Amino acid sequence: MFQKRNFLHLPAVLIILFFASAASSQTTSPKKETRSKLFEETTTDSDYLIAIEKAGEVMESAYNDADFDSASHHLFGEIKRTQGKLDLILTSLKGANPNVRNQQMYHTVLKELQLQLDEQNTAINLRNENLEKIKARFIELRKDKTLMGLLKDTIRRKQFKKEFANLKKRYLATDSLMTKNQGILNAKKRLTVQRKIAVSNALITVENNLEKSGISMLHKEYPFLWSVNESIPKKAIKHNIGAKIVIEESVSEYYLSYRIGGLITLLFFMGLLGWYISRNLKFLKTNGYTDNLSLFKFKYLNRGVIVPVGVIGLSIAVVSNLYAPALFLELLQLLLLGFLTVLFKNQWSNVSMKNWIFLLGLFFALCFLDLFIEIGFLQRCAFIFINICGIRYGLVQIKSLKEQLYIKGFFKWASIIFIGLNGLSILYNLFGRVSLSNMLSLTAFISLTQIVALSVLLKIILEIIILQIYTTRIKRGFEKIFDHENLSDTLKKPFIIVISYMWLVVIASNLNIWESLHSSLGSLLSHPNTIGSITFTLGNIVLFFIIIWVAHLLQKYVAYFFGEIDDENEENINKRQHSKLLITRLLVLIGGYLLAVAASGMPLDKLSILLGALGVGVGLGLQNVVNNFVSGVILIFDKPIQVGDVIEISDESGRVKSMGLRTTKINAPNGAEIIIPNGNLLSQNITNWTYTDNFKLVEISIEINGDTTPDNINAIIMEALTSVTLINMEKTPQIYYSAISEGKYKILVKFWCSIYRTEETVSNTRQVLFSNFKAKGLTFSA
Repeated sequence: MFQKRNFLHLPAVLIILFFASAASSQTTSPKKETRSKLFEETTTDSDYLIAIEKAGEVMESAYNDADFDSASHHLFGEIKRTQGKLDLILTSLKGANPNVRNQQMYHTVLKELQLQLDEQNTAINLRNENLEKIKARFIELRKDKTLMGLLKDTIRRKQFKKEFANLKKRYLATDSLMTKNQGILNAKKRLTVQRKIAVSNALITVENNLEKSGISMLHKEYPFLWSVNESIPKKAIKHNIGAKIVIEESVSEYYLSYRIGGLITLLFFMGLLGWYISRNLKFLKTNGYTDNLSLFKFKYLNRGVIVPVGVIGLSIAVVSNLYAPALFLELLQLLLLGFLTVLFKNQWSNVSMKNWIFLLGLFFALCFLDLFIEIGFLQRCAFIFINICGIRYGLVQIKSLKEQLYIKGFFKWASIIFIGLNGLSILYNLFGRVSLSNMLSLTAFISLTQIVALSVLLKIILEIIILQIYTTRIKRGFEKIFDHENLSDTLKKPFIIVISYMWLVVIASNLNIWESLHSSLGSLLSHPNTIGSITFTLGNIVLFFIIIWVAHLLQKYVAYFFGEIDDENEENINKRQHSKLLITRLLVLIGGYLLAVAASGMPLDKLSILLGALGVGVGLGLQNVVNNFVSGVILIFDKPIQVGDVIEISDESGRVKSMGLRTTKINAPNGAEIIIPNGNLLSQNITNWTYTDNFKLVEISIEINGDTTPDNINAIIMEALTSVTLINMEKTPQIYYSAISEGKYKILVKFWCSIYRTEETVSNTRQVLFSNFKAKGLTFSA
């Protein structure tokens, strides 16, 4: 570290210069020069002024650089705020019982404080180094021969007396500023060192507290339950609860200030989601389709938007705030359970609702007992009573909840965990492990309530997706109710994996094993493995396949968000939208594979080897696969056929149902699904009946017998064709006479109709023609 008045060690020549009196410069008289100065180098007054000006600029820049900038003041503010955080954590550690949730938060915050202190210490060292560099600038002035020559020339010094006075003034200001700032930096550095020691000690305390909460019967915190002879006085209970609430409020306020950015972001996206749902519901209501929502069997979206969106946001908040303080997390859980209760009202049976309210009461009582700093005999007995009620609840009453849930598979495991953790909590309480017993009790109730919340969350998400699909289809003019149950069963599979992960993370975090599991799994996945010259990690491989899986899911399900359903058969299908959808799927797949390759960490040189090997594979046996893939890309962009087109290829005909990157599916008129490789589509002649429009020219041959004229026959035919709504009259029908004799006419009628309803249109037209000619007393045959 710097010592005070460090700048008194500047070159002695400069200090003598700045503090020498003007009188001393007149005591020496110049010696007479006896030799010629013709060939000597002479220094002019201008050179001396330049040297003095240069020294002044050095001191001026030194003063500016030595002054603290905005970044330095921000650093000092961070140092002050760090002290506030540390004081709060240290106070909480002294005043609160060893609650596992809070200890986890303390551990996380202390680790971050440790990093912040290291960064602050590094920043202070950089500023000290900057002051050293400023000092070096003064030392560099000794190398200026002109300035040094002027210092030795007493007569010249008198000539530049005013300039030297200004130089002295700048020097004194710079020296004072640097001495002051160096003292501030030294004080801040001492603070950071002291705080680092305090943080290290606090970390040791927190880690010991967390270790005590491990699954172990040793080192009991309290006496055995049968050995307790005294309880906490009533006054002490009130005081302890009040003190605990104050501590928890302070810790929660700090956590909120620490996580406020993430919570506001979550609130923003939930508001956006609520607005989007409201817009779709408003559109359906405005156009008179609200009653159709009952056909989709919505359980939650028909009860408003705020509560379902609140359930989604609170479920995400619980999982994303694993290290929140106990009071903050319990409030989130109680708020989530309150929202669920509003959703379940008038939906569940009376028995199920009563059992749900009873579960909430037990959880609320458990949260209340967590407010005690000191645990006495009565409090421990209350824990045991709650655990016994929980075990009975899991054996008898929990079945009524299972009947009301959308996903029942996980509820069996949740029930087993609920009963088991309550049993272990009683056992540990008896043997004096109160904090561990409390942790197990909270985990038991949170695991059960969380699986209920996640089941509701999945149902709400599926309802939102179904609502989006239906609204999009209504906007496109499709009012048919699609098979939403089958679609929900398809969509819920990937979401079940996500909510299972969320549930396991919450349980592991409450059991204080998530951090160790996360670290162990991270070490396993990040450990480098070498095969030959290739080095890889399991994490890269897992990430590679996860990204590929997600990319395939997205390209498979992205159609649903555009209102596209696999079983739709509308004749006015939006081909342009299908083309955009195919391009979107292609981009999703290509982007997913490129991202997966990048995430795998495979070097480019190794990738070139892999591509070379792939090229050999293509040459040996993958020609058809690559041919079909490339043909699929060409079909997507060239668009000779599109989804919904009616085509004929070879001996097959039908309507194009879907187009993939390798094959195309065609629905035949007899109901068969024909799968044709894309390479075959490009290599053969294709008849596309709907390339330009969806209309087809059809013919009907008829024979008329009776006393009439061609003009009358033409009028009757045109009247009949006009009355058939399926015929496109924008294109004028054509009437041809193939034979005419007395009282006998052979006629060929041509008209345009939708290719998707050709047979229906021809049948209706024949019926109308027969009725019209019969009404005129003429004989009609076709």
